[in-house]
Formats: sequence, structure tokens, C-alpha cells
Amino acid sequence: MKFIKKFVRDTKAATAIEYGLIAALIAVAGITAMTSVGEGVSKTFDNVATNLGE
Repeated sequence: MKFIKKFVRDTKAATAIEYGLIAALIAVAGITAMTSVGEGVSKTFDNVATNLGE
């Protein structure tokens, strides 16, 4: 029983979870931004290749 009470009072685990959630959110935002930029760059290169081929 003492272990459970000690575990509930421990705030280090909560802080680690919060940092993990923040890191996950930053990763999702980065992936979303990179995907969007990558699609735009791909369209630009396709446009350039099409215009050079003509």
C-alpha cells in the first residue's frame, strides 16, 4: 500500500509524460509541415520539368 501512495504522489512521472506528449505534438506538427512543403516542391519540379520538355 505504501508503494501505491508513494507512486501517486510522485510528480516526476507526470512531468515525463507531459514532456513526451509535447515531443509527440512537435513531431506531428513537423511531419505535417514537411509533407506540405514536400508536395509543393514536387509540384514545382514537375512544372519545371514539363516546361523544359516543351
